[in-house]
Amino acid sequence: MPMTRRLKLTTSREVRQALTKVANWVLNDQLDPKAANTLILCCNAVLSAIRTDEQERKLAELEQLVKDMQK
Repeated sequence: MPMTRRLKLTTSREVRQALTKVANWVLNDQLDPKAANTLILCCNAVLSAIRTDEQERKLAELEQLVKDMQK
């Protein structure tokens, strides 16, 4: 039975830690490089979504500050 691996990908820090794990698994011959490439692509997609969410949150805060200043 193959070993089950879980990666947390909720924050940018967790994504960075996951990428470090993936790199170490490949270096230690615990993960096929093609599978690692798939995981890296997934991490990049998640990281992009996290950054977009953070930018949207910051933009909403700035818009609220501008509205408050206009009152």
